[in-house]
Amino acid sequence: MPFVIEGGHPLSGYVDVEGAKNAALPIIAATLLTADECLLENVPFIEDIRTMLKVLHHLGVAARFEGPNTLRIKATRISKAYLPADLAKAMRASFLVVGPLLSRFGQAEAPHPGGCSIGIRPVSVDLQGFQHMGAEINMSDVNYVIRAPGLHGERLILDYPSHTGTENVIMAACLAEGTTVIENASIEPEVADLISFLCAMGARISGAGTSTLHIEGTGRLHGACFRVMPDRMVAGTYILGALVSGGDVAMSGVVAPYLGALSNKLQEAGAEVYISQNEYRVRYVQPLRAVDIQTYPYPGFPTDLQAPFTTVMTQAEGDSSTAEMMFDGRLQYVDQLKRMGAAIDILDNGRRAIVHGPTRLKGAEVQALDIRSGAAMVMAALAAEGQTTISNVTYIDRGYQDIDKHLTSLGAVISRSAEEEHCCPPSDSSEPVEWSAISELKN
Repeated sequence: MPFVIEGGHPLSGYVDVEGAKNAALPIIAATLLTADECLLENVPFIEDIRTMLKVLHHLGVAARFEGPNTLRIKATRISKAYLPADLAKAMRASFLVVGPLLSRFGQAEAPHPGGCSIGIRPVSVDLQGFQHMGAEINMSDVNYVIRAPGLHGERLILDYPSHTGTENVIMAACLAEGTTVIENASIEPEVADLISFLCAMGARISGAGTSTLHIEGTGRLHGACFRVMPDRMVAGTYILGALVSGGDVAMSGVVAPYLGALSNKLQEAGAEVYISQNEYRVRYVQPLRAVDIQTYPYPGFPTDLQAPFTTVMTQAEGDSSTAEMMFDGRLQYVDQLKRMGAAIDILDNGRRAIVHGPTRLKGAEVQALDIRSGAAMVMAALAAEGQTTISNVTYIDRGYQDIDKHLTSLGAVISRSAEEEHCCPPSDSSEPVEWSAISELKN
């Protein structure tokens, strides 16, 4: 059932931010690199994580939640090295298991990945990296079959700093023979978080947070306990919700260093931004001014906050420009905003939006087209007059844990049917998984 949101209620208060989806997914994949048990804390209980656990269960891995946001994984024995089409197409991040499978077992098979419809997102960076390290790749119309009896270290210069490509190649290199150097690597904080976890497992990696990484292959990785970093995209969404509704929202200061580009634009727009070691707080203090953004890899303005920020600009005075430099097709949500009364022009073959503000948004029936456009619809509903109904909320659940409950705690009026409410399971309700021996994958 859809979200039903009554606009006109400013968000105010303190909100807890769960672990980062885009860090947790590759970290979960990285547990395939060891036969030992791994314990992950601060893992968000969201649809994408549940899909990744289904991938692990399909492979024969023991994985289960033990209490709120704590995940235990043990990949002692793996029975399969291929991904089922339904799971691969449900979430692009499922392709992240290919690097670990190839590194540990010398083979992997996966369909072309799917996920949100936000334009073409090839896996060419991953595949080229595997090939240079000695893998043989056979590609059909529907899948990839990758084999590598033994990966070897290599100097790689990535075509572009893809974060999933960087992560997949890093994981493949951890057990490879020799040293791998990756240039033009992604410097996203989530990549650095993956590297921290791999180093906790015994990997030898230097250069985290820079565009040049050195990975010295090792014969074995061991288990580890690790806490996932906070989700900067979720944090940014709640902050933008405060502005669009004329409110005042605070959260832990731990997330602030990852949101420099957003904080700068918020201040430019006239918001009050307070940052300390303990707190990150944003407050609406005056009518917002229109500001321009263009998305860019970290530390630039994040593409995942483009849609929510553009929605906020519908309430700002003047004309603002949003240039989407990362993915084609990511401005499709604009038609949904127009249904609510937004005045937005699309230019440059769908890569740039001109927002004319401020406009009075009115409640309407709209839908989430992907995770972040779904968040944008929530932002618009908070600012709108009357009641807004948002369908396809499964997209929103893919990236936000209990967003309706968090918003309610901040003063929003939002509801949905009980059947669609999601929360962390109690420690005794995790999916039953057999932890005893499963036949070992043979090369």
